Amino acid sequence: MGAIIVEGVLFVALLAAGGALLYWALMMLTPAGVRIRQTRNRKQLERAAELICPIHGPRVEDQLVRLSNGDQVCPDCYKETLHG
Repeated sequence: MGAIIVEGVLFVALLAAGGALLYWALMMLTPAGVRIRQTRNRKQLERAAELICPIHGPRVEDQLVRLSNGDQVCPDCYKETLHG
């Protein structure tokens, strides 16, 4: 009985390892994988660039003020714009 359970667990582990190897091969060795990685990197850089105010410097995402149109702006810039 124990041998059957161990065999089942090992078979599932083999399938998981095979799937992980296939995923790695697709991401590292194919043009589609390169394109996916480049897209991820570009989105990460764009998110980081949105957090830097050219006047007041870097900000944390929680500090930014969200405008009604969906854009985010530095709280200091928002105060300066609102109050003059």
